[in-house]
Amino acid sequence: ISPLSSGHRVRGVGFYVKTIKDNIEKIDKKNSYTFFESGNIPRNADLVHFPYFDPYFITLPIKNTKKFIVTVHDLTPLVFPDHFPAGMKGRARWFLQRQLLKRARLIISDSDCSRRDVIKILGIPEDRVKTVYLAADPMFRKLTDGLWKPDILKKYSLPNNFLLYVGDATWNKNLPRLIAAVKKTSHKLVLIGKVWSKESSDLSSNPWNEDLRAVLNEIQGKEQFIKLGFVPGDDLVKIYNLATAAILPSIYEGFGLPVLEALASGCPVITSRGGSIPEVAGQAVSYIDATSIDNIRDGISRVMNNRVLRENLSKKGLMQSKKFTVEELVKNLVKVYETS
Repeated sequence: ISPLSSGHRVRGVGFYVKTIKDNIEKIDKKNSYTFFESGNIPRNADLVHFPYFDPYFITLPIKNTKKFIVTVHDLTPLVFPDHFPAGMKGRARWFLQRQLLKRARLIISDSDCSRRDVIKILGIPEDRVKTVYLAADPMFRKLTDGLWKPDILKKYSLPNNFLLYVGDATWNKNLPRLIAAVKKTSHKLVLIGKVWSKESSDLSSNPWNEDLRAVLNEIQGKEQFIKLGFVPGDDLVKIYNLATAAILPSIYEGFGLPVLEALASGCPVITSRGGSIPEVAGQAVSYIDATSIDNIRDGISRVMNNRVLRENLSKKGLMQSKKFTVEELVKNLVKVYETS
């Protein structure tokens, strides 16, 4: 199993590899596993698992004669190519990567939505694409001891009531509409994620940064928006527990890990039906129309202003999150390994 480069270690796919590494030998006593850096494939490997795929970068080895499988977490840039221009180099890499991917014995997707995208866009036979759902890190949980609350509020200068967004700002995240909707309310929005430590002047001219640049300019100097940047996991759990509600208004997701993290933390969730989200959220969230600023605004107000609704969503969310466990993730991966 190939780990990820350092650039992915704090992201959802980084947690995916860490979860496999920390748990697979505890759950599977029959097989042996080796973790290796890309390009250093063990000679005696019966099966190689590449746990990450990016169509516009070389994430699969060009020379690989071993039997291998690949996890394709998300093909959003290929589903909406007009919003994720690849450029000449990206298109060349995608052409090569597509050929390499077709050699895989099996492709793993994080959701049925992503599975359908793999089958449709890559033309892979249905029996060679399997869904293995992700899980939230077990550290995301409902905290019963509140002694830590004053310290976290002070450390991050947080208000007593706030709406929480965790994630980046690519086009599919729908941040311009979220910002416009929040501005029509009196609620404060806390933004967490590595990208929120940046200023618009720090960004390259890459078209993928277009929404982030617009949002950063829009919220600059406005007290209604609180940018925290990257937050360590232990503190993030506490902030989920402190938040009045969390929101993910995405146009499209391959899984939507922040939704599951919030549900597992007992945080009420406002989200869309974009892509895979209904598979993860079920009926445990308050849904909004991602294409309508007014509907997003109304959805925010409905949850933020209704304590009984929030308590109900919190209870449903904790139950829903139990459907996605680390143990199930690893057990299902082992089944894939043994049948590939």
